[in-house]
This record gives sequence, C-alpha cells and structure tokens, in this order.
Amino acid sequence: MSWFSGIVRKVVIAASAVVAVVGSFIGSGAAGGTPIQDAAGGALSASSTAIAPAGPAFAIWSVIYVGLIAFAVWQFLPHRKDPEIEARHDRLGIPVTLSLLLNAAWILSVQAGLLQLSWIVIVALLGVLAWTFVILRRTRSSGAVEAVVTDGSFGLYLGWVCIATAANIAAVLSADGFRGFGLGQDAWGSVVAGVAGAVGLLLAVTGRGRIAPMLSLGWGLAWVAVARLDGPLVSVPTAVTAIVATAVVAVVTLGVRVATVRTGSRRSETVATA
Repeated sequence: MSWFSGIVRKVVIAASAVVAVVGSFIGSGAAGGTPIQDAAGGALSASSTAIAPAGPAFAIWSVIYVGLIAFAVWQFLPHRKDPEIEARHDRLGIPVTLSLLLNAAWILSVQAGLLQLSWIVIVALLGVLAWTFVILRRTRSSGAVEAVVTDGSFGLYLGWVCIATAANIAAVLSADGFRGFGLGQDAWGSVVAGVAGAVGLLLAVTGRGRIAPMLSLGWGLAWVAVARLDGPLVSVPTAVTAIVATAVVAVVTLGVRVATVRTGSRRSETVATA
C-alpha cells in the first residue's frame, strides 16, 4: 500500500512497538498484573502440558523486544545511499505493525483469562510473521546492521512464536478437557515436538539456512526437553524427541547455509570472469 510508506510507516511502527513493550511489561507482572505463566489459572505454566517449555525459556522475549525496538529506531535512520532498504521496510510495514499489535493483544487476552481468544490471536500472529518471513526472503538484506536488526529480530520472533503457538493450543485443548483420543502425554508430546522440528526444517530450507529462526525454535524445544526431564510433568519420550528435533534442525540449517553461501560465491566468480 503506497500510503503506508515513508514517515507514516515509521511512526505507526514506532507507536506499535511502544504498545507491544507496554503489553510485555504488563504480561511480566511488573505492573502489578499476573505473570503470563501464572495467568488464566496457570494454563500456560511449564507443567500445564507436555509441550510447555520451562520458565527460563520465556527470557527470549527480552531479546526479541530489544530487536523489535532496534528495528523501530533503525527504520528512522536515513537510507538514502541504499534505497532498497527503504523499499524493503515499506513492504514490511503492514505485517510488522500487525505483529506488534497482535503481540500485545495476545498478552492482554491471556491476562484476561480468555484462552479461547488467545489461541486465535497467536495463530494470527504466527501467520503474520510467516508473511514477514516471506518478504525478508524475497528482498535483499544489504549490510550487517540490516541483517541483524531486521532479519535477525524477526527471525527470532518467528522461531519462538512457532513454539509458543504449539504450547498455547495444547494449553487450550487441555483446559477444555481434551484427552488426546486415549493417547497419553508421551505420544502427543512427541508428536508435537516432532511437528515443531518439521517446521524448523521447512524454515531452514525455504529461508536458505537463516540462523535466527533456528536459534529461537531450538531454544524453545530445548526448554521443552528440560521441563519434561525435571518437573511435575515428566515425559522422557517428549524430551528425547525435542532434543533430536533441535539437533536435526540445527544441522540441516547450517548445512543449507553453507550450501547457499557456496552457491553465491560461485555465481559471483562466474560474473567476475564473464
């Protein structure tokens, strides 16, 4: 949308980032509210379902928010020497804004105990971040700062929300009395961890070995494993599946990354000698 570009896009994203940060402040319990893991009757706590990560996993939100704030500031800096960055940011404007507002909406829905609404919001957030990922993949990241602030921040965001979405949906189903068609927590935990790993492989291949999504998705799966090995809800099969999925996603991502870099180098050499 041509109207959502330039200064309009910059101001709206900055304002949305403030809303997201305020929402995170409320969600942390620092403003007197209930921390997310304790809200909604503890439906999202580490012991709620077999796919819920241990508490320390949520520390990654701090890193993600720093990245989002950095992007909000970075977009204001002049990019006259590289108009492609400005055009790229314009394309990212709408999905980035939606991701920030949906983030705050998800926190508020959980705080209000509206679990049925929370899973709809986080699925929408996941879809918007997938949209962002497609734009990042199709546009050029010129320079190290752009790669870290833009690609890195939203890559971490996407990878973590993949895990958060699975945990949120599992929590809603559990709260509604779903018992897995007679299958135990070991089976369901292993299946969901395996699906999360498959998503990580999809991101690795389609993203040409982008590191950030792998790091945050692997981080989430690793803490799922920790929670299933030490806590009130032990599930060794789920933990093993999560660990294996983390390792496989890491290996495949790095392999695709190396292959992509080599292909790029060969093309550059071909152009230089043509």
